[in-house]
Amino acid sequence: MTESFRDRWAPRLLSIVRIVFAFTFVVHGTQKLFGLPGNGQPFVHDWFTLFGWAGMIETVGGTLLLLGLFTRPVAFLTSGEMAVAYFTQHAPHGFWPLLNRGELPVHYSFIWLYFALVGGGAWSLDALIRRRREQPPAA
Repeated sequence: MTESFRDRWAPRLLSIVRIVFAFTFVVHGTQKLFGLPGNGQPFVHDWFTLFGWAGMIETVGGTLLLLGLFTRPVAFLTSGEMAVAYFTQHAPHGFWPLLNRGELPVHYSFIWLYFALVGGGAWSLDALIRRRREQPPAA
């Protein structure tokens, strides 16, 4: 693999990873709030519970991450939400994430922490906004 190929595609692959993880993250939120995908029966009957807030963060935050808009702060927030989900809902049922069904929150927490540090990649609204701000004004 040539260095120029790697340098050119690394930010794009970063964006692809962000988009795939964000899409699946949004689905967890919409399932909690609206029962979609699924049987159409939401898991949350009161949005102002911990589970309801989780659904809202996953739906709205996941959509922003999917678009790559405000990636760093949103990823930091969603990373924290997943850490809280793991330690409140999964860890009490045992140490091993495989056995306490906490693998997804662990994975999401760390992938969002990574994106909080590196940003959304080349294919993000954040990158588009940054490129437009850096362009010199037309004379």
